Amino acid sequence: MAESDSTTGGDSSGKLNELMRKHPLFSYFFMSYLFSWIMTIPCVLSDWGFLPKGGLFALFFFLKAFAGPTVAAYIMSRVMAGQAGWREIVRRIRLLRVRWGWYLFVLLAVPVVLLAGILVLPGAPASFQGLSGRFLVSYPILFVLIFFGGGPLAEEIGWRGFALPRLQSRYGSLPGTLLLGGVWAFWHLPDFLTTAQRGGPGSGLSLLYINLPIFVVMVVAMAVIFTWVFNNTGGSLFIAMLLHASINTFGNVQALFTAPIVTTTDLPILIAVCATALVIIAATRGRLGYRPEHEASPKPAEVAA
Repeated sequence: MAESDSTTGGDSSGKLNELMRKHPLFSYFFMSYLFSWIMTIPCVLSDWGFLPKGGLFALFFFLKAFAGPTVAAYIMSRVMAGQAGWREIVRRIRLLRVRWGWYLFVLLAVPVVLLAGILVLPGAPASFQGLSGRFLVSYPILFVLIFFGGGPLAEEIGWRGFALPRLQSRYGSLPGTLLLGGVWAFWHLPDFLTTAQRGGPGSGLSLLYINLPIFVVMVVAMAVIFTWVFNNTGGSLFIAMLLHASINTFGNVQALFTAPIVTTTDLPILIAVCATALVIIAATRGRLGYRPEHEASPKPAEVAA
C-alpha cells in the first residue's frame, strides 16, 4: 500500500510539473497573484479595523512581493530548467557592468522626468514646500530601504526576470510588454483596499473610477520603459531594480508638493511616464531595443502560454 501511495503521489507531482512546463506564463502569473493576494489579506483586514493596526500585519504588505513574484519565479525557473534556470536569474541580478549612461538615466533622468510631470500641472509649482537638509540626507537612505524592502528587488526577479523574456519571445516586444504591464498593474488591485493606495475606511468611489484607471495606464507605460532599459542593458535585473527603486522613491519628492492634484492622484507620474513611453515606442518603432537574434532558441515549453 505504501508503495502504491508513493507512486500515486509521484504521478501527481509529475503531471503538475508537466502542466506547468506547458503553460509557464499562466503558471507564473497564477502563483504570483495567489501568493501575493493571500499575503495582502491581513493588511486589508488591519486597515479596515478587523485586525489590530500596523505591527505584524503591516509587515505582510512588504512581504507580499517576495511571496508572489519572487517565489513564483523561483519555482517556475526550477521547473523549466532546473538549477540552471534559477542561476540565470541570479546572474542577471548580478549584471552590474553596463554602460554608465544607463545608471545616469535611472538615477537622475527618471526623477527629473517625473518632476517635470508635476511642474506642468496647474498650481503644482506654487505648492512646493522647499527642500530641507534632512530630506537630502534621508533620500538616499530611503532609496536603499525601498530597493531591498519594497517592490524593486522582489518584483523584478519575477516580472523582468522570468516573465518578460518569455513574453517577448512569444508575442514580440511591444505586445508582450503591454500584456505584462496589464498583469503587473492588476496584481496591485488588493492594494486599493489599503491606505497604501489611498484606500481603506472613508475612501470614496473615485478610487475605482479615477485612481485605478490612472494607475493601470501608468504601470503599463512604465512597463514600456522597463523593457527598453532591460533590453539595452543585456537583460540586467539590477538596473531594472534600480529603475523601480528610482520611481518608487520619487514619491518622497511628490510629498513636497501640497496641491491636491499632486497629493490625491498619480496624474503627474502618469503624464511623465506616458510621454516617455511614447517617445521610446516612436524612436524604436515599437521594438524597444529587443534583439531576438541575441537569444538562445527557446524550447517548445518555453514559449507556451
